[in-house]
Amino acid sequence: MTTHEPCETISGPWFEDFQPGLEFDAPAVTLHAGHATWHQALFADRLRLPLDHHTSTHVCGDRRVLAHPLLAINIAIGQSTWASQRVKANLFYRGLALRRPVYLGDTLYTRTRVVGLKQNRLQAGRPATGIVALEMTTTNQHGDDVLHFWRCPMIPCRDPAASSAHADDLERIGVAVTAQSVFDHVPAGWQLQPTDQWSGQRATDIALGRTITIESRDTVTCAPELVRLSLNMAMAHTDSKLSYLGERLVFGGHTIFTCFAQITRALPNLLTLLAWENCDHVAPVLENDRLRTSFVVTDRKTLPTEQGGGSLLRIHAECFAARGEPEQETRVLDWTFWVWSV
Repeated sequence: MTTHEPCETISGPWFEDFQPGLEFDAPAVTLHAGHATWHQALFADRLRLPLDHHTSTHVCGDRRVLAHPLLAINIAIGQSTWASQRVKANLFYRGLALRRPVYLGDTLYTRTRVVGLKQNRLQAGRPATGIVALEMTTTNQHGDDVLHFWRCPMIPCRDPAASSAHADDLERIGVAVTAQSVFDHVPAGWQLQPTDQWSGQRATDIALGRTITIESRDTVTCAPELVRLSLNMAMAHTDSKLSYLGERLVFGGHTIFTCFAQITRALPNLLTLLAWENCDHVAPVLENDRLRTSFVVTDRKTLPTEQGGGSLLRIHAECFAARGEPEQETRVLDWTFWVWSV
C-alpha cells in the first residue's frame, strides 16, 4: 500500500480572508511587441499612435512606440486579480487616471490594497457573498506612477451562511475624476504637427450631445487567451463550472476594449485615453456574444497650444451584448471616460 503525503491545495481567497489594509503585488510585466500584436488581433483597434511607429516617435518625442493605454490598463487589472480569483462579478471601476504615457519596453509593477469590505444582504437559497474594494497603483521601471484606480469585485464567502459586520460605504471609495485632474494628466511635450495630415472628423467638428451608434458589431472570441495574456487569475473566466451561469464569464476588460475599439471607427483622430470617471458592468458577457456600442460626446475642453493643443473629450458610452435565437440584447456596460483628440 502506497503512503501519500498530505496534499496542499492552491486556491484563491474567500471573503472572510480579507481585511482592510491587506496589500499584495504580482509579477512585473515588460510590455513588448508581442503584447501589442495580441491586443490588435483581439480588438482591431484603430487608435493611430500605437499602430504608426513613425508618427508615434515624432508626436510623443520618445524613440519607443506608445503602448495602447488599454493594453497597459489590462495588464494592471490582471496583476490585481490575486484578490478576485473567486470573483462572481466585478461591479465597477472608479477614478482611473493614466498619470503618464506607457511605451513598449516599459515594465509595469502593480500593488493592490484592500480599502473597504461590505457583506451583501443574505438571501434565501443563495450562498453568502461580499464586496471587496481594491485600490491599485501601477509604477514603471523608474518608480514613476503611471496608473491609479479602484475596483470592486464580489467574492463568495467560505461559509454559505456567513454573517459578518463588514458594512463599509462603497460610495465613498475612490476619488472622482474631474476635468482639472484630466488636464493635469495630459502628457507633456507631445508635438501634434504630424497629426495635421490626418483626415476624418476632427474633435472640434463633433456635435455635443448627439448619440452615435456604430453599426458593425464584434463577436467575442479568444476571451480566455486575453485572460491568460494579462495574468488574470479569475477562475470563472477559464472554468465554466465556476461561473454562476454555467458558461465562462468574459473578463470585463474584454468588453471595455471592444467598446473603445468600436469608438475609434467613429472618432479616427483620438490621440490617447486619459481617465475613466466610472465604468460599471451592468450585466455579464459570454463568449460568442455580439457586442455593439453607442456613445455621446458630452463635453469638450480646448487645450491651449502651450499645453499641447487639441481637445479633451468626455465620452459616455454604452455597450450592448446580443445572444440567442431569437436574438436578445442586453445593456452590459456603462462607461464615462476622457480622451485627448485632434
